[in-house]
Amino acid sequence: MLSRRFFATAVKEVTHVSDVVIVGGGPAGLTMAAAIKSSHILKDLQCTLVESSDMCRSLQDYCDDPPERILNRCVSITPATVEHMKQLAAWKFVRPDRIQNYDYIRTYDGLTNASMDFDSPNLATMIENSNIQSSLYQRILELNSEQPLNQLVLKDNTKVTGITRDSKTNWPIVKLSNGDTIKTRLLIGCDGGRSPVRKFAGIESRGWAYNTWGIVGTLKYKNTGFRSPTGWQRFLPTGPLAQLPLPDSWLSIVWSVPPELAMILMSLSDKSFISILNAASRLSQDELNYLYKIARDEPEKLQDEVNWRLQVFNNKLTADQEEKYPLEVDYIVPKSRGRFPLKLSHADDYVDERIALVGDAAHTTHPLAGQGLNMGQADIQSLVKTLETARERGLDYGTKFALEPYFSTRYPANHVMLGVVDKIHKIYSAKFPPLVWARSLGVNVLNNLPLLKDLIVGQVSHRKMP
Repeated sequence: MLSRRFFATAVKEVTHVSDVVIVGGGPAGLTMAAAIKSSHILKDLQCTLVESSDMCRSLQDYCDDPPERILNRCVSITPATVEHMKQLAAWKFVRPDRIQNYDYIRTYDGLTNASMDFDSPNLATMIENSNIQSSLYQRILELNSEQPLNQLVLKDNTKVTGITRDSKTNWPIVKLSNGDTIKTRLLIGCDGGRSPVRKFAGIESRGWAYNTWGIVGTLKYKNTGFRSPTGWQRFLPTGPLAQLPLPDSWLSIVWSVPPELAMILMSLSDKSFISILNAASRLSQDELNYLYKIARDEPEKLQDEVNWRLQVFNNKLTADQEEKYPLEVDYIVPKSRGRFPLKLSHADDYVDERIALVGDAAHTTHPLAGQGLNMGQADIQSLVKTLETARERGLDYGTKFALEPYFSTRYPANHVMLGVVDKIHKIYSAKFPPLVWARSLGVNVLNNLPLLKDLIVGQVSHRKMP
C-alpha cells in the first residue's frame, strides 16, 4: 500500500535571516552588493540580493560570449563612476573593446543653431548596462571565492511577492516567489522607479511625466573620414536628440519625442528611420514638421524627400560648417530600436526604519544630461559610508537614526541636479520667440566663458573643482 505522504506533500515555508537584503539586480543593486562585500568594515555582514530576471545566466553569457553588436541599453558614465568601479575592483572585468571614452560634447539649438562646446579629458565613457552588470557580477563571484564561509547570496529568477514586518523586532520580512521568506535588519531598495520597497515603506514619490518617450537604438556612422569621438545633442522643440559615441564609428541614440511622434518613428522601416534621424540632426524645425507628416501619411516617400533636402542643405555647407554637425548615419542594428516613457520623480525620503532607497527607487530624471545612473552610484558611495560610520560607532545600522546621514547628504545634491535638468528641458522645449532669443544669447555668451564651462563640466562629471 502506498504511503499517504505520496499523495499529499506539504511545502514547508523556509525563513532565513540576513543582515542586508538588496532588492534589484540592475547596476545599482549589483554595485551596492559589491560595495558592501568589498568594505573591510561591512564584508562580514550576511547579504542577499534578490532579482526577478535570469540575471546570473545572462550576465555569465555576456561575459563568456557577448553579442556581436553593442546592445541598445547604454549609459554615459562620469569619471567619478569609473573611479568608484575601480575602487571596488570591478573595472578590471569590464570588456574594454565595448566602451568608448570621449572628451568633447557639442550641444546646439534646433531653432537658432546657437551652440555650446564642452571639452575635457575623459569627459565621459559610453558603456552598455550589461557590461557594467557583468563586471560587477564577476567581482561578486571573486569576493565570494575569497569569503567562502560568508558568501553573498544571489537569488535570481525570484520575485518579491510581499513585504511585512516582524511583530516583535519590526524587521522587514521579504516573501519570495520560491516560497522562502527572509527577515532582515536592513532592506535596500534598488528596484527602480516603481519600487515595491518604497511603496512598502509608505514613502511618497513626487514628480511628473514629461508626456515624452525616449527612443534608443544602436547605429553606425558613414565612413566619411576620421573624427575624434564626440557626443552630440541637438535641442529640438519636440525634445533633445543625443548621439553618443561607441567604438568603431558606432553610436547610441536617445531621441526624446512626444508619444504620437514616437509611434510614427517606431513604425518606420530601418532605412526610413535612418533618413529621418539624419534630417533631425541638421534640418530646420519647419522642414522636420513637414517630414513627420510624410512619415505618418506617406512613409514610402520619406527617404527620397529627406535625401533631396539633405543634399540641398549639405551643398551649402563649407568645410568648417560641416564640422559643426554629426556625421550622417547609414546603418542601424536590426531590432535595436526601443522606447521608454520619460519622467521626473523624487522620493520625499530615502530612508525609513530598516529601509533605504537607492538610485531610481529614490529619483528618476530626464536623460538629456546622462546623470541617472551616475546619481545612483553617488547614492551607493554615500550609503556605504553611512553604514560604515554606524558600525564603527557601535550603532544599529538599520535604524532610521543611523541611516539619516545618507538622506541628508544625497537628497539636496540630487534635488539640485533634478531641478537643473528639468529647467534645461523646459527652456529648450519653449517656442516663444523672446525666450528662444534669450536662451540663444545666453548660450553664445556662456560658450565664450571657459572658466564657467569648466565649472559646469566639473559638477556634471562629479569631479572635485579647485
